[in-house]
Amino acid sequence: MADLLPFSTVLRERSGNAHAGSEHAGFMADLIQGRGTRDDYIALTAQHWFIYQAIEHAAETMKDDPVASVFVTDRLTRLPAIEADLEFLVGPGWRDRIAPLPTTIEYGERIREVGRDWPGGFIAHHYTRYLGDLSGGQFISRLMQRRFGFETNGVSFYLFAEIADPRAFKETYRAQLDAAPWDADEQARVIDEVLRAYRFNTALFEDLSAAKLAA
Repeated sequence: MADLLPFSTVLRERSGNAHAGSEHAGFMADLIQGRGTRDDYIALTAQHWFIYQAIEHAAETMKDDPVASVFVTDRLTRLPAIEADLEFLVGPGWRDRIAPLPTTIEYGERIREVGRDWPGGFIAHHYTRYLGDLSGGQFISRLMQRRFGFETNGVSFYLFAEIADPRAFKETYRAQLDAAPWDADEQARVIDEVLRAYRFNTALFEDLSAAKLAA
């Protein structure tokens, strides 16, 4: 019966525990539950810049691929928004004041690796990041606005001005996943890569916690 399920459903079910585990990692849990500071939020935003620099560079490579291209759209592009947030949060010299953590470096290297010649791997990371941004990210933005007094400056990363209906966008995205011309082996590889992406996210939160303790 499971074989009759759409691939997007299988993917969501197979990655559900990893997704939940990443969301509830200590650093992120503290930020969501009000124990995190403004500096913690800035630290997370800085790591996002390195991650999205990697994935949006890979998107440029993949935009001509017949399978991956359907997922690549300027409506999802986050890098300019992250840069605007860092300008607001850190100041004009923000580029000289941030550095990637060890997991971020490894994460970016993996995105660049799959982004060169494996459409399924690129889509796995694209799915993990952007559908998360359109889902839980909206909740996070409202929390940060209330906690730190932000309006749109500081949380631009989470605001998708060109996507009027996130729910409909996600439904279309999942339909595109279901339509991807992957056999069972490739679908399994894509699921494994999504799980890998969630492990990177969890490890990044651990790095952020360790960096905070060491400061």
